[in-house]
Amino acid sequence: MIGRPPGMGPASTVIGTPVDRDEAGPVRLPRRKLRMLLPYFRPYAGRAVLAVAMMLVATAAGLAAPALAQVGIDDGIRAGDRTMLYLAVGLLVGAGLLGWLAGSAQSYLSSWVGERVLLDLRTRVFQHVQLLSLGYHERTPTGWTVSRLTSDIEALDQLVTEGVSSLVVNGLTFLGVIAILFGVYDWQLALMAFAILPLLVASTAVFRALSTRAYRRTRERVADVLAALQESIAGIRVVQGFGRQDPSAEEFRRVNAEYRAANMQTIWLSGVYFPGVELLSAAGTALILWFGGSRVLDGDLTVGVMVAFLGYLATFFDPIQALSQLYNTFQAAMAALEKILGVLGTEPEIGDRPGAVPLPPVRGRLELSGVSFGYTRERVLHGIDLSVAAGETVAVVGPTGAGKSTLAKLVARFYDPDEGRVLLDGHDLRGVTVASLRAQLGIVPQEGHLFSGTIADNLRFGAPDATDEDLRRACAAVGALEVVESLPDGFDTEIQERGARLSAGQRQLLSFARALVADPRLLILDEATSSVDLRTERRIEEALQTLLAGRTAIVIAHRLSTVRRADRIVVVDGGRIVEQGTHAELIAAGGRYAALYGDWEAPAAVA
Repeated sequence: MIGRPPGMGPASTVIGTPVDRDEAGPVRLPRRKLRMLLPYFRPYAGRAVLAVAMMLVATAAGLAAPALAQVGIDDGIRAGDRTMLYLAVGLLVGAGLLGWLAGSAQSYLSSWVGERVLLDLRTRVFQHVQLLSLGYHERTPTGWTVSRLTSDIEALDQLVTEGVSSLVVNGLTFLGVIAILFGVYDWQLALMAFAILPLLVASTAVFRALSTRAYRRTRERVADVLAALQESIAGIRVVQGFGRQDPSAEEFRRVNAEYRAANMQTIWLSGVYFPGVELLSAAGTALILWFGGSRVLDGDLTVGVMVAFLGYLATFFDPIQALSQLYNTFQAAMAALEKILGVLGTEPEIGDRPGAVPLPPVRGRLELSGVSFGYTRERVLHGIDLSVAAGETVAVVGPTGAGKSTLAKLVARFYDPDEGRVLLDGHDLRGVTVASLRAQLGIVPQEGHLFSGTIADNLRFGAPDATDEDLRRACAAVGALEVVESLPDGFDTEIQERGARLSAGQRQLLSFARALVADPRLLILDEATSSVDLRTERRIEEALQTLLAGRTAIVIAHRLSTVRRADRIVVVDGGRIVEQGTHAELIAAGGRYAALYGDWEAPAAVA
């Protein structure tokens, strides 16, 4: 299947609601899924290894400090040996400088690697989202998808840039302190220092159980906030047109409040747990001061060893606190990673099947044989049989909900039929590669979507190598040249997202020109004139004559004025073809098309 991330194993297809909102248990992210991140680190393995080496040096330098202090006290001050004292002080300063240099290097290297991993991961997720089938995007709120690419990736930032180095340094420090206290110094004192460890482990386990679910809920709530924001901004004209600003603000306030509540739960848990670790640290220090101080007074322990013990004890509890805080970061990152991997693990429902071959250049003969389809268990199309000759223009008409646009989506292979076949020049569309099909296919949707950039950039969207003369010729052919030349910078005019400053008719004419530049063999017009006024529609009708000439075309139309000149008109009702023929033949027959045309003609004549 297409869209598999590099080095990733099999992943199950996600069908239905794309975002898992099950809150019944904690996030469980098996090691197999964590290993799926390794391919993103491999290109930077050299710097990653160097970063780990610097972590080892920094850790060793930090662990040396209490021992050097003990030597300075016992072998320098107590022994009255200035040379040993100066040596210990010099080594302490040297260890500090070495730790500073190594720490700075590892911080830079780990951040460098982490930021590039995030760049690659964000790019990979975006590429995968682009490959996901139309059905996924129709089911998934845009804000949730944006959340995967923004807030969820950012949640991984601290983990991969700082968290990994913190885990290594603090983990090594923790183990090093245990080894030094038991192996080099006094084991009895070490046991006393670790007396509080069971309580610390128990409190950490409780914190983990409670915080896991809280962090997962936080990731879900921030996706809801982004979804509500995107939906309101995208529909701002409707919101303002109906004066619904206050209800929209209230809805946004509601999802924002849920996000705040989820965040407050994590804050409350952290506010109880981390001060608790501080309390246990103070208790451990008090135990050592009492027990070790008594032994010093009894002459059983030197002051230098006592000072070293207190130093190592602080070094022992610091990693525990740091690792506990890292767990905080880890939980947020794991909740986000689960969502990201959920997207990457979603296979395109429409993709290249095993053995798919490139579609050769086609003449455009289209055939639908026994095609039935439903988005759910309920069928939308029932046993459609339709043959379209190469170069023929077939208009598909019918009442709202009859299945017209669904038929067009099957021809474009946005979906595969549940039953039957869709053939292009005798090739079953399921047996050819998607890229080779789309390279010979052009679509003009109901709303002419234009992207940020210049007019020329938009016209070259389907044909990047088109020349300036190709653009001019296409615009002239469909009547869009006058529109372009009326703009301040002509073809170099910058337009905003979706062409907001152009009229619906201007956007649609440019969409026709874009389709003509791509020069597809099969063209689908899906309600391409429904959003324009009658005057603009007549202008577009003239453009259609040029656009459709010599191409196989499927024209989906609700306004029947655009279909009268079609070679054949197919009437769909209830998911079935009920009539077909020319405009004159169907009017003469007095059937379903004649009734539809009569319903349209009366208000159109008044207009």
